[in-house]
Amino acid sequence: MKKNNSKIKRLQEVIITDLLGNLPATALGPKLRKLVYKSIFKYMGKSVYIQNGVELLGAYNIEIGDGVHLFKGVRVDALGNENNKITLKEGVAVERNVDIGALDNTHIYIDKGTFIGVGASIAGPGNVKIGKRCLIAARCGIFANNHKYADPFQYIADQGVTCQGITIEDDCWLGHAVTVIDGVTIGKGSVIGAGAVVTKDIPPYSIAVGTPAKVIKSRLPEDAINPKDLEIISANSV
Repeated sequence: MKKNNSKIKRLQEVIITDLLGNLPATALGPKLRKLVYKSIFKYMGKSVYIQNGVELLGAYNIEIGDGVHLFKGVRVDALGNENNKITLKEGVAVERNVDIGALDNTHIYIDKGTFIGVGASIAGPGNVKIGKRCLIAARCGIFANNHKYADPFQYIADQGVTCQGITIEDDCWLGHAVTVIDGVTIGKGSVIGAGAVVTKDIPPYSIAVGTPAKVIKSRLPEDAINPKDLEIISANSV
């Protein structure tokens, strides 16, 4: 019964987005989408702006809060089983050509006031949680999965994946083209330099650069740093 219900919802979604999805911003497009798309989303708040050319898949698994902006070329894909969920909280802005994709049993959660820059990619199947007021610059890749490749005599594509999940805490800034690997937590208030590849946890209020990313300093004044945090920062710099 659930499968049939999902098919009906998907058909409804396809019809509505085909009719209204490409109406330009200069016409009544955004107003009509704001009015009618409420029927296809799991939840849709007030003052939502959806530009023309936004692709939605599995909108019945997607929640978007008040004041969310989705710009042209954004793709939000929550198709899969009933455990899939994508949540964009109040004031989230998703710039052009961003790709957000959940696979089976995945929850991608982006908290209030976070900005996702042009061409960024956020993907499961591991869960992804991005905190409040984060700045995710253009071309960043946040990938909560990793291919297994231990057996050299078997195709990598046949060896499965790991999906530990990714957490980016509140008030982080990821510079242009940062890549975040599965299993990583980036602590609150951290800054990751452009082009860095984050392969292990970053302590709160750190500045990290390079490939792989290494902590080069703390944003906190010295008298505000806990000695235990110093040990963690030192370990991450090795």
